[in-house]
Amino acid sequence: MFSPYYAWARRRGPTDPCNHSAFNVALYGAKHARWSMTERGAAKLTRSEDSLQIGPSHMHWDGKALNIQLDEICAPLPRRIRGSLRVTPTMLREHRFLLGNSGRHAWCPFAPCARIELNLTDPDLRWTGEAYLDGNFGDEPLEDAFESWNWSRASLPDRTVVLYDYQEREAPARSLALQFDHAGNVQEIVPPPLLPLRSTRWGVARQTRADQGSKVSIRQSLEDGPFYGRSLLETNLLGTQVSAFHENISLNRFRSRWVQCLLPFRMPRSPW
Repeated sequence: MFSPYYAWARRRGPTDPCNHSAFNVALYGAKHARWSMTERGAAKLTRSEDSLQIGPSHMHWDGKALNIQLDEICAPLPRRIRGSLRVTPTMLREHRFLLGNSGRHAWCPFAPCARIELNLTDPDLRWTGEAYLDGNFGDEPLEDAFESWNWSRASLPDRTVVLYDYQEREAPARSLALQFDHAGNVQEIVPPPLLPLRSTRWGVARQTRADQGSKVSIRQSLEDGPFYGRSLLETNLLGTQVSAFHENISLNRFRSRWVQCLLPFRMPRSPW
């Protein structure tokens, strides 16, 4: 959905989104940092009810877990990222939450609580930990419907909390605050107070929600781009001090021509 090639093709008229597919892989850490998001055409896309293949990488649902095989070349530094991941949900959900007034966009937290096993050969890396799996769906480009959003997820001892704040075009700002327990039950909660965070180095504003009177700090900036930021927060939610995964997006920035010209450096398109 953030493909510059897809955006350029849409300017010329209707185009097939399947011609703009990619696996996005991001690893963080001083020793093993990797980033890959190589776009490929429709001829390199194969999909069925329980599998998806884009170029040399693919994923398959075996009835219990999502198995992912990666074989990608990173950008802008051409290094390999190769190996397997297995994401095992503790429960599954299929309910979609509509985003906005039009009903043209939806978000589905398939597995708010899950476990992951990572086994990479390049770089040589193995670990297990907590995981999360969701998806976004839409009948129009995101930048046509939204100006920005801030999203975060935090794992508490017995549940996962997800906070969604988004600004539609020509509409009031909206928020969604949910908690999921490990049995699959979901409950809407009163959104905690909104707190500003320091802007990214590119000047993109960001914010989050936390318990009344608490302080939030950015523990680590994972991505800091001209329209998108990803970070780890130290925050307080529902009376618990937790680490939270946070994303912020400026779709006004994304749709600008100068940002579109920068994106191919991180998202090359493969001719094969």
